[in-house]
Amino acid sequence: MITRSIARLFWALSRWTLVGHDAVPTRPTILIGAPHTSNWDFVLMLAIAWRLGIDVHWLGKKSLFRGWRGPIMRRLGGVPVDRENPGRVVSDVVGQVHAGEVFGLVITPDGTRGGNDFWKSGFYRIATETGMPLTLGFVDRTTMTTGLGPTIEVTGDVRADMDRIRAFYADKAGVRPARRTEPRLREEQPTDTALG
Repeated sequence: MITRSIARLFWALSRWTLVGHDAVPTRPTILIGAPHTSNWDFVLMLAIAWRLGIDVHWLGKKSLFRGWRGPIMRRLGGVPVDRENPGRVVSDVVGQVHAGEVFGLVITPDGTRGGNDFWKSGFYRIATETGMPLTLGFVDRTTMTTGLGPTIEVTGDVRADMDRIRAFYADKAGVRPARRTEPRLREEQPTDTALG
């Protein structure tokens, strides 16, 4: 209840408008955070989740959880990722799905606040392996809106699924539009055949 109160105050004072109230997931979902162009995205993500009552988990590099920051990051939904054993994340997520938990696993596939040519395909691989749908979260400075878009099921046809994702994000600019990465995966290139 405290987090919802904080979120209500945030949205009452914020220049941003929260939209997509009717898109709250009712089963475990991968919550795409895009375009990821600023550290403010994290604040907006928490404000969205707290206002809509979504239990969120987010993936972060292991170093973020060292020392005094660890308990705070975990309390905010952080899940440390060991880059030497990334497959463990999938098995942990599958365990939560089978346990019947309803949560949003926040992933920012365009990486670390812009400057990349492609989105990372981990979100798609996790969706395929767990059966979780994708809920398209967004930030758009041009309209000063943020929130949740549609929830879609992945089909295994990478290009067709990414076309749907691209269509949704086509007019979403992020907090810092110059850092926006076009939603595309290396795996869509004709020479690539498997997700990496």
